[in-house]
Amino acid sequence: MSEYFLEAHNIVKSYANHTALNGVSINVPKGRVFGLLGPNGAGKTTLIRIINRITAPDSGEVYFNGHLSQADDIYNIGYLPEERGLYKKMKVGEQAIYLAQLKGLDKREATKRLKEWFDKFEITQWWDKKLEELSKGMQQKVQFVITVLHKPQLLIFDEPFSGFDPVNAELLKREILELKNQGHTIIFSTHNMSSVEEICDNIALINHSQVVLQGEVNEVRSQFKTNTYRLGLHIGDKLSDNSMFEILSSEEKGGEHIYTIKKNSDISNSQLLTSIAAGNEVISFTECLPSMNEIFIRTVENSKP
Repeated sequence: MSEYFLEAHNIVKSYANHTALNGVSINVPKGRVFGLLGPNGAGKTTLIRIINRITAPDSGEVYFNGHLSQADDIYNIGYLPEERGLYKKMKVGEQAIYLAQLKGLDKREATKRLKEWFDKFEITQWWDKKLEELSKGMQQKVQFVITVLHKPQLLIFDEPFSGFDPVNAELLKREILELKNQGHTIIFSTHNMSSVEEICDNIALINHSQVVLQGEVNEVRSQFKTNTYRLGLHIGDKLSDNSMFEILSSEEKGGEHIYTIKKNSDISNSQLLTSIAAGNEVISFTECLPSMNEIFIRTVENSKP
């Protein structure tokens, strides 16, 4: 059995004179949150539509849980699109039951699960309201519930936090991580990096229709490290540049003298600390790994055609 729940191999898709995907391959591990990243227009949504069988690739293959993707697989996918698609004039509970039945639940089980989720999200009072009477945030909560209700093996969230206030965005983050803990495989598509490090285990970055970076989040961050460290010394201790490192900045904070230093690549951490500790009291020592936002910007800039 493959360690990957979903695999896309060399996907190509063109529209008229525009190539949306050009040989894109991704591997989504089972039971993990996979960040599908990229700027607007990079090709993320086209790939999601192919995974969902909404459209077909010109060439390439998608494998779903070890087999070539087939029509029935859509019943094991929950998809929350960036462009929400609920019926404005229809009552919330009524359409939630209807959409759950389209995913294979009977009315009784759908109603039971919906009541549980509506209680959890504190939206039970909106059950008999028309969707247009709900705020945008409330509408998104309803669509999230409908997306996960049939307990699909694969969940795809396209910009799920768009339009949410910080409190509700945090609520959704917790629910996504809980779904992962329950064994669901999750594709999290976004061009906003703020939540990637909190949520994602693996990422693929698409730019100009191609995958330009892919791997585990921690490995990707390590790949872009620059031998930069934050060093905390006793407030009375002071450093000077030497052959082992360069001081980039310094400040006094919380009883420490904190330095940001850039270590020479041929010097080990043990050598560095032994040298510094010979004349100073070392309180803290932390490597400064680049954020996913910094990596995103750098990679996109470097992959311009």
